[in-house]
Amino acid sequence: MFVRTERLFLRPAWPEDVDDVLGAIEDYDVQPGVGVEPLPRTARELQRFIEQPRDPRLPHFFIYLRAADGPELVGGIGFARTAGDVEMGYWVHPRYRGRGYATEAVRAVLKQARSLGHRQVYAKQFVDCAASARVLEGLGFTLTEEARERHAIGESACIYVIDLERSACAQGQAEPMAA
Repeated sequence: MFVRTERLFLRPAWPEDVDDVLGAIEDYDVQPGVGVEPLPRTARELQRFIEQPRDPRLPHFFIYLRAADGPELVGGIGFARTAGDVEMGYWVHPRYRGRGYATEAVRAVLKQARSLGHRQVYAKQFVDCAASARVLEGLGFTLTEEARERHAIGESACIYVIDLERSACAQGQAEPMAA
């Protein structure tokens, strides 16, 4: 499954992506602002992540900027099932933050999630990443009263949810504000 937006191309991970992705995430600053699980940090972990069987209703994508000089890896985005809920996570390399790429990618995968039959999507926004809260809220996510601990580091996370049956963003009826 592939998704194309105005500026981005979202596609599944391929084995030949390992070096590019490791190069992008070796910088400690690349942490998910909205996450499901910690990012793989070694070639072996990343290879295992790429090769693991995927539920077609829970796709994972690498986010590439469609640039004149060829595609540039911007980040990653995907879904997982957590305690029966569909949860979305994403990361954007620091070099590409603040340009609206996260908003564009999240908007695209929410439309995909709706077409796959999902009714709600949850997202854990880590409290140290206020920009991700703006992305989620700008696209129609609402803050729940839940809070959870981040898996690997123990940081607190705010839980957001979006109702895809009511969301204009996921239905393609309106363009939410970009973050």
